[in-house]
Amino acid sequence: MFKIPAKELEWKISSPQVMGILNLTPDSFYEASRHANIDSALAQAHLFIQEGASIIDIGAQSTRPGANMEGAAIEIERLIPYIEAIAQAYPKQLISVDTFYASVAEATLKAGAHIINDISCGAFDENILAVVAKNNAAYIGMHLTGGIDSMHKVETREDIIETVISYFQTKKKLLSKYGINHWVIDPGFGFGKTVEENFTIVKKIDELKMLELPILLGASRKSSLYKTLGIESKDALNATTVANTVAILKGADILRVHDVKEAAEIIQLLPYLQ
Repeated sequence: MFKIPAKELEWKISSPQVMGILNLTPDSFYEASRHANIDSALAQAHLFIQEGASIIDIGAQSTRPGANMEGAAIEIERLIPYIEAIAQAYPKQLISVDTFYASVAEATLKAGAHIINDISCGAFDENILAVVAKNNAAYIGMHLTGGIDSMHKVETREDIIETVISYFQTKKKLLSKYGINHWVIDPGFGFGKTVEENFTIVKKIDELKMLELPILLGASRKSSLYKTLGIESKDALNATTVANTVAILKGADILRVHDVKEAAEIIQLLPYLQ
């Protein structure tokens, strides 16, 4: 079992969990995940909880290829009313915020969030680590190369798994300087990787266990899945389920998804089939 501080709550991971994606951006790559008002977001949060989500992950900045980076102030303006509403309605529900800005982390943790989900693992704004530590919040760090404007550029490397392991070994040392020793790693499916590398991450996710940290997979409806099949993201639920099933069989601890019910059913059903 992993135990991760999450402010006044404790995030316990003893079996696979589901993180439901709730987007507040008008340009998120999967249109059905977007929410433009609080009532819609609250309804989605309620559905996610009913379907089995352990965490609700709220984002207000799209990081899809070509997305416009609108800055911390807009993120805060978008996020705070929604986080406050969800935290008030569901005070025991773990709320994660998808951001790489320290100022956004500070504001959203104050508003009721418990987890900071940082795609840059401290690379874009290292102050975010100090904010996490000060608030005794939970932290998710993702494997990413390049900067804000080049995060989707594929770098040359021989072995993606070795690269990811080396990256997180270095990040573990960095986070430990801030007193953050219990956190979650995300190998970064879909970020600056070839299709083959993305699939290798799923197939060999068990090799990341040597890092002794819980592992999150965020493959939901991403282009490596739907483009391989010649379909669109709206039709990629089945492809997502296949990838998530393999990942859970290989030892993934958390599935970050747009479709909570289907992911929760994987976790519920697999013990009967092994």
